[in-house]
Amino acid sequence: MLERLILSVIAGLNLFAESLKPKKIPVGGQAVIEGVLMKGKSLWGLAVRKPSGEIFTESWPNSSRTERIPWKLPFIRGVVVMCEMMATGFKALSRSAEVALEESGEEMTFKDVLLSIVIAVVAVGGLFIALPLWLAGKIASEQLYVNITEGVLRAVIFVGYVAVIGMWKDIREVFRYHGAEHKTINAYERGLEMTPENIMTCSRIHPRCGTSFLLIAVIVSIIVFSPVKALIAGESFILQVMARIILIPLVIGISYEIIRLASNSGRLGLCIIAPFLTLQYLTTREPDIKQAEVALVSLSTAMKGVPAQ
Repeated sequence: MLERLILSVIAGLNLFAESLKPKKIPVGGQAVIEGVLMKGKSLWGLAVRKPSGEIFTESWPNSSRTERIPWKLPFIRGVVVMCEMMATGFKALSRSAEVALEESGEEMTFKDVLLSIVIAVVAVGGLFIALPLWLAGKIASEQLYVNITEGVLRAVIFVGYVAVIGMWKDIREVFRYHGAEHKTINAYERGLEMTPENIMTCSRIHPRCGTSFLLIAVIVSIIVFSPVKALIAGESFILQVMARIILIPLVIGISYEIIRLASNSGRLGLCIIAPFLTLQYLTTREPDIKQAEVALVSLSTAMKGVPAQ
């Protein structure tokens, strides 16, 4: 449960990053179980390798609430985009599991969904909110150092968790498809002939990968959480944790605007993003040519009806 939630967070971050910089033909993507989801101009395209070896494809319309007021207003749009992208990412992961792992396609009841949400919130809140807060209080004493320590610990715990789950075979395969997705987008944006062989020559690192922007959100959280921590200093530990959870939308909204500005600042923006690209070495692996083929089919599905550039 927690592993799939983390994968949906990573997937949501990837799709979130793709929404930041307008392009002539917008292309983005994410890895799923034994496959890839790609975002085209007007379609989502899903491609999954079935146990038989065949490639299953599915598509659905691509639309967003951020095209209208009030959802497209600054600071609000970031939260809306993140929610939409994570929902899409989780939908694609669930669908790919049905196809690739032959899981039951039975719909979850409201009780099942509610229980899943509660477990996810408790798990994420405990691991990435409460634990860094508790450890920071044990390590540092001065308020400023406590805030900085908490932010650094949050990033370290997240990166460490991703590194650990990346050792598991199933998750490692998802990360290989993540690499195939990046290679395919790189090949497309370079104008190469779209073949699996050409895709394999491209880098698995992409400047718009959402995981590269994680540290920006960590830095923003230090700034946002600091005054709140001062206001409720001495209050119960539970209250301090809840205050941070409530402020997460604000952190996302501010981070989105910073990333959006960086993405539209040319060389300066690339310089800001560059140090964060190293995180992709944890969330991607080198794919094989069959995985590149799946990613190419996903892109082709997403780009149906779009004239060649």
